[in-house]
Amino acid sequence: MTGKMFWMKQSQQENLIYLVVWGLLFLAPLLSLYVRTVSTPDLVFDWTEVFIVWQILALFLVLFLAHNFLLAPLLIHQQKRVAYFAAVAVVMIVFTFFQCSSHPERRAPMGHRPPPMEEPFEPHRPPHRDPLPPPIVGEHDILAIVVLLLMFGANLGIKSYFRSHEDRKRLETLEKQHLEQQLAYLRYQINPHFFMNTLNNIHALVDIDPAKAQDTILELSKMMRFVLYEGEKSGVPLSKEMAFIRTYVRLMQLRYTDKVRITIDLPDEAPDCTLPPLMLISFIENAFKHGVSYQHESFIEIRVTIEENTLRFSCRNSKADVPNQEKGGVGLANVRKRLNLLYGNAYSLHISNNPDVYTVQLTIPLLS
Repeated sequence: MTGKMFWMKQSQQENLIYLVVWGLLFLAPLLSLYVRTVSTPDLVFDWTEVFIVWQILALFLVLFLAHNFLLAPLLIHQQKRVAYFAAVAVVMIVFTFFQCSSHPERRAPMGHRPPPMEEPFEPHRPPHRDPLPPPIVGEHDILAIVVLLLMFGANLGIKSYFRSHEDRKRLETLEKQHLEQQLAYLRYQINPHFFMNTLNNIHALVDIDPAKAQDTILELSKMMRFVLYEGEKSGVPLSKEMAFIRTYVRLMQLRYTDKVRITIDLPDEAPDCTLPPLMLISFIENAFKHGVSYQHESFIEIRVTIEENTLRFSCRNSKADVPNQEKGGVGLANVRKRLNLLYGNAYSLHISNNPDVYTVQLTIPLLS
């Protein structure tokens, strides 16, 4: 990957940090010389001193750009550790050789050293000795190498931070997409399952009471409108969800006789909050499916209360002597998955399965 592509891959915040830091470094000698010139009247502003510092900074800038666009991506983006450390070692060796060979006293041949000046005779003075040759690596060289290593390390640290930040954002995006796909899949499971049971109700009423069957079709059309236009949304107004539940209960009441006692207690005025669509209907559907007996009296009690942006739902129903053997029971497992995906630990669901009574209690927070 070319340097231009890596530059495009870097975030704007990372590039801004580098521009600010290097801008301050190149501005520092100007400010330092200006302050010394102002504080010392005899000192003249000399650009030569500034250019010398800029030459040193330019060398480090070139090495930084090479590391930023060519070497660091080997480790951060491509995970080529051996190639990276080998390349850095080569750069450090070349830099050390250049730094050590750039001193004038090391480049001057020993044979051209100027002869020592003759001094007056001093009887007790020790004989003159040539000074020791300068070391191969001086203090300034060691300092320059340390600065270069720190610069490479800082560059790696900044790149690693922004890479991890990008990875977190990418992971959050993938998780969000996965969540949306899961929720969509669960909604697609609910809709066919719900309409399958409703059509079974209409089929049962056609021969028994055609007039009720016609009323059922009208009620079904209202529910279909809700599912088509509201079911795909992440949240629907609480008032519409309550109206949907009322319509469903009225539809189911058309099918049963007075032996089935149905009690529904929903708030007349719902606050301006949203609720995931078709969240509660699975519990109610399950109550009708497994709690109604055609031989004995049975009951279904549905209640919804709202307190401080918290919805409390309860559904109690009797248990039929012979459970309904219809297939397609994806409702309760579906709801549990949706609750876990949407609310995590912010909801509570308690199900009590006693010999005669089945009870569901759900508490979820409401979104404004």
